[in-house]
Amino acid sequence: MIRRSSNGLAFYQFASHSGRPEVLHAVFTRIGGSSQGCFSSLNVGQLVGDDPRAVRLNHERIFTALGISAGHVVTARQVHGGHVAIVDEDDHGSVVAATDGLLTKSRGTYLLMRFADCLPLMLYDPIHQAVALAHCGWRGLLAGVVQNAFRALHQTFGSEAVETLAALGPAIGPCCYEVGPDVIQGVRHLLGRADELLVQQPDGRVHFDLPGAVRAQLEQLGLHHIEDSGLCTACRRAEFFSHRAEGGNTGRFAALIGLCEPGRHLGCH
Repeated sequence: MIRRSSNGLAFYQFASHSGRPEVLHAVFTRIGGSSQGCFSSLNVGQLVGDDPRAVRLNHERIFTALGISAGHVVTARQVHGGHVAIVDEDDHGSVVAATDGLLTKSRGTYLLMRFADCLPLMLYDPIHQAVALAHCGWRGLLAGVVQNAFRALHQTFGSEAVETLAALGPAIGPCCYEVGPDVIQGVRHLLGRADELLVQQPDGRVHFDLPGAVRAQLEQLGLHHIEDSGLCTACRRAEFFSHRAEGGNTGRFAALIGLCEPGRHLGCH
């Protein structure tokens, strides 16, 4: 990933996406916001106990950094499930209920979701000009959010696996993600390559490779153009919020993707 800054904020972009001026995307760090204490400082989580005024200011700073309007952003009430939704200009400024994946081909419609260990998955079809953003934790993974996001791109917009670019954002890595019997059982039951994704530790504990599982599901769908950030949120708490590493008392960082409005290429430099 490529680290950039704008408006006092630090964020990352994917090499596979950043050379395409028609796509605006960013994964923000926790740096440069207004929140205090455990939410320091660019928290965009509205339901974690932070001061609503600070959260609102943080959103405004993000939109200013990217040169977009809050009125063109669509987000979702994330529930760690598999439901995805197609949105367009009619949904501008809305929060889609009980949804963990958003898709659009509407130019000037920007998709935003919130993360703190779960994986931000961005999909971009440069042929049919469509994008998707998915919130991938272990529950959503087992509920099919990865498959549902790509299949919706394919069925709605005609996207083909060989043409679609996938980007895996910062998430808790197998170095830090210890899991219990519920996750182990679910992974063994529903995911292929379980022995590779459940990493046995010397002390008998088991760690889950969440990015590896997302990649495996994408590959099963036929996607080959996959860029992985390789950034562990639990290891890099100075840059990212981590629900696991911070005992659940933390904020959320933002990931955003959209297609620029006609005649306008938004640069993030």
